Amino acid sequence: MKPTSWVSAGYGVALGALFLGERVAGGGRERLVLSGGGGVLLGLALGWSLARTRRASGDWRTLERWRLGLFLLGALGVGLYFFQAEGAVRVLGAGWKQKLPLLRSALGVLFPVALTLSLLPLGWVELAVGGMARAPVLELGRVRSALRSGLGLAFALVFAFSSQYVATRMDVSWDLAYFRTARPGEATRGLVRGLQAPVEVTLFFPPANDVRQAVEQYLRELSRESPLLHIEVLDQAVEPGRARELGVGENGSVVFTRDARHERLKLPLDLGTARSALQRLDEEVFRRLREVSRPRRVLYLTAGHGERGLRAQAATALEGARPGLSRLEDWLRVLNVEVRPLGVAEGLGTDVPRDAAVVAMVGPEREPSPEELAALRRYVERGGRLWLALEPDGPGLDALLEPWGLRSSRVPLANEQRYLRWSHQRGDRAHLVTTGFSTHASVATLASLGGDASVVFSGATALEPLPPLPRGVSLDVAVKASPETFQDANRDFTPDADEPRRAWPLVVAWEKVRPGAAAARMVVMGDADVMTDDAPRGYGNAYLLVDTVLWLLGEEELAGVLSNEEDVPVQHTRRQDGVWFYSAVFLAPALVLGVGGLVTRRRSRRRAR
Repeated sequence: MKPTSWVSAGYGVALGALFLGERVAGGGRERLVLSGGGGVLLGLALGWSLARTRRASGDWRTLERWRLGLFLLGALGVGLYFFQAEGAVRVLGAGWKQKLPLLRSALGVLFPVALTLSLLPLGWVELAVGGMARAPVLELGRVRSALRSGLGLAFALVFAFSSQYVATRMDVSWDLAYFRTARPGEATRGLVRGLQAPVEVTLFFPPANDVRQAVEQYLRELSRESPLLHIEVLDQAVEPGRARELGVGENGSVVFTRDARHERLKLPLDLGTARSALQRLDEEVFRRLREVSRPRRVLYLTAGHGERGLRAQAATALEGARPGLSRLEDWLRVLNVEVRPLGVAEGLGTDVPRDAAVVAMVGPEREPSPEELAALRRYVERGGRLWLALEPDGPGLDALLEPWGLRSSRVPLANEQRYLRWSHQRGDRAHLVTTGFSTHASVATLASLGGDASVVFSGATALEPLPPLPRGVSLDVAVKASPETFQDANRDFTPDADEPRRAWPLVVAWEKVRPGAAAARMVVMGDADVMTDDAPRGYGNAYLLVDTVLWLLGEEELAGVLSNEEDVPVQHTRRQDGVWFYSAVFLAPALVLGVGGLVTRRRSRRRAR
């Protein structure tokens, strides 16, 4: 028997005609001609292959059996398709798709699998047989290898498409690219889980846009946290009325709506231009969701006692330079918290404003007046939230704190083992680095991050609880220094025998229960620089401040990490830059020349032998 590819060619033409009849022609006479002709041709190909199998012998018979088996597998796929398209209606009734959805899905998956497992191995087998057209004998092993290769490729394709189908149905995706859109962070997820009313998120993007796909994927994943978050995707050109209603004039807008309140997020339509915004998408979404879902709160920042202000102050003849709190203001803006000043001119000498959600006093250099202390005391007693950051050189506010069971030691702390080397001077020992966090809600994120988020305190003093505590009061040492930290009474940054070492309390969370009302809360920090713009970046100071604000606001359930895929620039010191420069100019070429010389010398010795 001689090899022939006409049988397989007829089989391929039959499947092609069936495809055109069912998928291209659509109906009528064209479909009847194509599908009917394809079916007849398929039957002829099967009969022809069966006849050749019966006539063949030896290795040729084995080849024809393989070919016939692949034909039958393809015919099974065609049969499954027609059963799904028409036969099932006659056998199971018109509503079988709704009654048996699993059977419908199985048939929809099995018929292309059968056709793939038939066509790909058949093509490989015909290529192998065609290569032996003039050979005296059939190399069956070569054909077997081709058959297995075709089957392997077909199974790989089936696995790939099946995995993609399952991932699509389950809405699961993995982004393995270097550039990534931010994923919903824990803080944003918590905010969505806490929604009390529906929030509509409307995306205005043109179809088939990469930025739209990234934003929609982010929001779809976020919407799983709560059924109250609804996502709608529109094209501004197609829905101009809806766009005008939401105040959108062009595509590339995301609108967050609750009742009559709208917050908009504008994004570029080009993926390359939108990369930076997409990397910080979680922070922007958190901010707008919080603005529409939660009321705006007011944090009053006391003034008039040498405290830190929002902006940095230059040194004057009477006072030294002071860093500002602009970074803290940015974080508070994300939390939908407005910052207002509060001094004697704003009424602190009389009372704290009723709309105060939190009152903060950061690094006072002078003792407030008795009237101001009395106003702060009354504010806390009626359930207010007070945030104090003290310095060793500043007032201890004993008249305010001691009745509540707390006191500031007003002695600076230092550590000669664990500190942040900042200026390479001995004074760097005052920059304490600690990971000693409790499980209190005011440091929930830091506790979850553990050693990955240390906090730096610069020039801190210890806080001292004064037992017994007043009735209804509880204290929690939220942050403490490392055990090697010593009280540097003489300020020489060197431990002396009379300077005790201890894990000194650096941050204390204070709470007083009020029957039938919200508890009064207070956070006292033994360092004001931890809140200023001079605090080192890249440490956990930001989480400390944000979690503190959330606990004081009574929204500790929102504590968590915001997702940010923004690239962090690599920063080198001047010495490190010098090392990299001279390494690239001298060391690397010298290494290349040295290795080349050694290799050349070694070859020369071999040739000499």
